[in-house]
Amino acid sequence: QVMEGEPYYHFRHRGTRQRALSRHWGWHMRLTRDPQVLWFEQQTVKRRSKRGASVVPTDPWFPKQWYMNNDVHPDLNILTAWSRGYTGLGVVLTVLDDGLEKDHPDLAANYDPLASYDFNSNDPDPQPRYGDGDGDKNWHGTRCAGEVAAVANNKVCGAGVAYNAKIGGVRMLDGSIMDIVEAQALSLQPQYIHIYSASWGPEDDGRTVDGPGVLAAAAFHKGVSQGRGGLGSIFIWASGNGGTNYDNCNCDGYTNSIYTVSVGSVLGDGSRPRYSESCPAILTTTYSSRTSSKVQIVTTDLHHSCTDKHTGTSASAPLAAGMVALALEANPALTWRDLQHLIIRASKPAHLQAEDWAENGVGRRVSHYYGYGLLDAGLLVQAATTWAGTRPQEKCSVQAVQVPRDIGSKLTISTDVSSCSQSIRSLEHVQVQLSLSYSRRGDLLVALSSPMGTTSTLVTVRPYDTSEEGYKDWTFMSTHFWDENPKGIWTLRLENRGDDTNTGQLSSFILHLHGTDEDMPARRSAATAKDECLRRDELGDCQGERGFGGDSDTALIPRVSPQPLSTDCGSSLYTHQGSCLSYCPPRYYGRARSATRRDSARVCASCHPSCYTCRGASANNCTSCPSGRTLQDVTHTCQHP
Repeated sequence: QVMEGEPYYHFRHRGTRQRALSRHWGWHMRLTRDPQVLWFEQQTVKRRSKRGASVVPTDPWFPKQWYMNNDVHPDLNILTAWSRGYTGLGVVLTVLDDGLEKDHPDLAANYDPLASYDFNSNDPDPQPRYGDGDGDKNWHGTRCAGEVAAVANNKVCGAGVAYNAKIGGVRMLDGSIMDIVEAQALSLQPQYIHIYSASWGPEDDGRTVDGPGVLAAAAFHKGVSQGRGGLGSIFIWASGNGGTNYDNCNCDGYTNSIYTVSVGSVLGDGSRPRYSESCPAILTTTYSSRTSSKVQIVTTDLHHSCTDKHTGTSASAPLAAGMVALALEANPALTWRDLQHLIIRASKPAHLQAEDWAENGVGRRVSHYYGYGLLDAGLLVQAATTWAGTRPQEKCSVQAVQVPRDIGSKLTISTDVSSCSQSIRSLEHVQVQLSLSYSRRGDLLVALSSPMGTTSTLVTVRPYDTSEEGYKDWTFMSTHFWDENPKGIWTLRLENRGDDTNTGQLSSFILHLHGTDEDMPARRSAATAKDECLRRDELGDCQGERGFGGDSDTALIPRVSPQPLSTDCGSSLYTHQGSCLSYCPPRYYGRARSATRRDSARVCASCHPSCYTCRGASANNCTSCPSGRTLQDVTHTCQHP
């Protein structure tokens, strides 16, 4: 009985899946026809948030998390996503790596044994193997997991991007790595785990061309086609750390798979890390390290400790995985392809520095180093909540070479794909499958141009790649033609950038186009018109967060106005420095603008200078402290140790 004395009763049926997205048709019909049942309703989880609670976590190392606490502009806009109530609740992720310290005090509450396994020792415990006098080497998985799902507001380390998500670990890299091990890891609990995060791949030595074996490739395909009840498993992949070896991530068959989201890296000031690789398979970018400080990425470390030294593309991919978890909480019905569409729309060039930024055929700026730019969590969850699912994926393949062709110094092949335009109106992934011989593989540049004028460099010169094997049925991939119409002439260019004595022959070229029969650019312009705004300037105009469907390159930087705000932000947003925000940033707290009941406007007021977060303006209203100070629980003050 729900309420005493009232004829309301709660019935639970063991055969109906909890947290189902739609009502159970059979039971709904039976109850409808029962004359004794006057009213019924299948119960669903409702979103409720505590009023007045601060969005900014009180963890002692959160002030060091510069990439999500507004210390850099733009940051990853995590606080905006949190302010909308999305923290990863109900989402399950696993980190495929060298183990997970499951009893770490900042991970234990979110640890999920059902999302974990040790394929190196064949047991359910993913605990890493600790060092024997030569130091600990298996810290990688624990660090990646903390970025995603470190517990918030528990006085330990910092906060994960999706701090209410469940996190598992797969120990697979601390032993012999075979195709079967990779396949088992990629297909672990696909109906239970939503997101798989991986920061590994073939050697980043600038000379290797390698990818998934038969079993791992089958696991990827089965994951996207059957995982998550048919919505598709989400695979997040680090693009690679071979930049110093002039490596190219299109020679890595994991990061250039259409089934993975390849994540690049950028430094805090917008410059390109020396270790980052480039290729057109990269979809988006997050931060990995900072030049102006010794503090890099803050996360959990072995022996129940914390670190602020995590870095590399290994650090970038888990941040993206956490942001995708927020999007899945916002809309659990998103397919694996929906998420790639959303990630593109929620990524912005912002201040990311590269000489190759170019506008593709639908007006989006894209780079071989950063994909579509810096991923914005606020935009991502906003887009996810209103996203209408994409139509089914279509594929069209064209055999463009019938007889072998000598490459010489330069070879250009053009092919008309008008036959594909009946099934594909808007492109997603484009693949080029090549078989060729070449006397020095690393000297060969390969580029593809679309009918809408976009040129994507599929592989750059790799000076350390001296192989004489060429490319044997190798598939390159580009995301740069996303949403373009494929109709017309496509051009492949092979160019010798090395010695004149180089020779080779192209024996096969198959162009694979993936996409949908929907006009996706039309959807983008329609979404821009009706979208809500998260941040407004002093004139009431939206500051770039509106129009996730559009492709404004506006960096999401709050404008600071010396004048008082002339427009009312309403009762749902806070007035702060000439902007309307959905939360109050660190060093500020939210309060009513005036004491009168008629005035429902809210403002962000300054904390005492000694506080990092607070509940009021005085020194004894602190809820967390800046780095170097300690919170006194009794007095709620921040003291120097």
